[in-house]
Amino acid sequence: MQIQILLAGGAGREETAPREVGRSGGTEVAKPQIFDRMTARVAGFITACKLYIRMRMREEPVEGQIQ
Repeated sequence: MQIQILLAGGAGREETAPREVGRSGGTEVAKPQIFDRMTARVAGFITACKLYIRMRMREEPVEGQIQ
């Protein structure tokens, strides 16, 4: 399965990375790509990391999220 990811600058890239299924069952979240040090892609990389962390931690208790 391929998905289209839109970056901050409006440019998109296709991704075929394996998905991880969330604990609730049906939600899949792709790990962010390794940062390629391109300054134009910083905002998109940070957004992808935040989304990944939020989705993975959404059912954890507050103590687990802090750790």
